[in-house]
Amino acid sequence: MTDATTSSPGAGRERAAAAAATRGGDEPLLFVEDLHTYYGESHALQGVSLRVHAGEVVCLLGRNGAGKSTTLNSIVGLTPARSGTVRFDGEEIRRLPAHRIARRGLALVPEDRRIFAGLSVTENLEVASPARPARERRWPIERIFDEFPMLAEVREQDGATLSGGQQQMLAIARALAGEPRLLLLDEPNEGLAPVIVQQIGTLIDRLAETTTIVLTDQSVRFALRHAQRGYILQKGRIVYEGGAQQIAQDPDVQRYLAVA
Repeated sequence: MTDATTSSPGAGRERAAAAAATRGGDEPLLFVEDLHTYYGESHALQGVSLRVHAGEVVCLLGRNGAGKSTTLNSIVGLTPARSGTVRFDGEEIRRLPAHRIARRGLALVPEDRRIFAGLSVTENLEVASPARPARERRWPIERIFDEFPMLAEVREQDGATLSGGQQQMLAIARALAGEPRLLLLDEPNEGLAPVIVQQIGTLIDRLAETTTIVLTDQSVRFALRHAQRGYILQKGRIVYEGGAQQIAQDPDVQRYLAVA
């Protein structure tokens, strides 16, 4: 398989896994059914269905072009699906515009980060923060700086001056500033040094204690290390799903992911 990091899942992740395993038939926080998305005439998602329960970390795996990013973008309304169901906390949201979906508690950290290069770190966070007193928020800016000391050190610097690792941390922090109940991380390790990858893995484990997460990553081992369950996409379809350990140990998975 692809390279792994040395960060280890925390106790909070283990508690979340145990809780998810006992939910049985509970309504999932995120319910996606038979989702079809097109780019022009290209049929990018061909009936994607998945479930994510509150407290879980779920990964989407697949080769480049399999549909992982399109799935996340369709869920949050950035690439609207043509048909299917996207239900969040029991509410159908597929036809809502992206900004209204975000207000309901879904936050996407896109692969290309999309921070505001001309704004300072603090200003990037302020833009995303809800108009409520800090004491009423789960993620006030000072708490974010406590959680992200790397950002606290550069809080007055413009986004354009940050390193790749700092920009990725800022992208995640900005998503948290919006008070999400579901955090979607699209390739959070893309182009980053191993030491930063390890830090992001540790961060995911900490966030998983209080936040539901959907994760995509080209590093299969990284994704499975930090998730409880996973789905594998191939050419816009879900071709496999299972627990993280099951996926890691199943030799048939190799033909979908081209890993060793």
